[in-house]
Amino acid sequence: LNKKNVNYTKPANFEKYVAQKLNEQKIIGWFQGGAEFGPRALGNRSILTSPFPKKMKDILNSRVKFREEFRPFAPAILSEMTNEYFKIKQSSPHMLIAVEVKPEKISEIPAVVHIDNSARVQTVDNSNNPKFRKLLESFYDETGCPVLLNTSFNVKGQPIVNSPDDAIDCFLSTNIDVLAIGNFIVEKN
Repeated sequence: LNKKNVNYTKPANFEKYVAQKLNEQKIIGWFQGGAEFGPRALGNRSILTSPFPKKMKDILNSRVKFREEFRPFAPAILSEMTNEYFKIKQSSPHMLIAVEVKPEKISEIPAVVHIDNSARVQTVDNSNNPKFRKLLESFYDETGCPVLLNTSFNVKGQPIVNSPDDAIDCFLSTNIDVLAIGNFIVEKN
């Protein structure tokens, strides 16, 4: 951050601060720890938003991702609350299982529900990603919702960001509102 001459802050309660920004419908670039290896961003190289209102999906798509309109965004959820929102009887820490969203919960998390009322869910507990888990807990404390929209930290046609330099460059060249990198926050006015 210093090398790139970027202004940043270090909030006393980092996850709570990010949760508040998510509740303000901000788009967050979330860069934490080591890079994931696999087909999904699982909370270390993610772009995050609130799963509500429904238009958050379109806002994210038009401002940052530029994906085809029919492509869904995935929910990450506190693992112990999975059965309250989704018809699934197992954990899904790698976001590989598409499941039905419970009808009574669709209106609570509409930005992560696909047209057929399914979602490719990611269950998050302390063993698979403690920092991302803490953010989900903070968002739940802030909003009463245990779900975040989670998509890969990249833009169309580009690989997922790998280094801090990549994350900062992507943040500065897109309409992402907040970069949460390590325990530091970078914001656009």
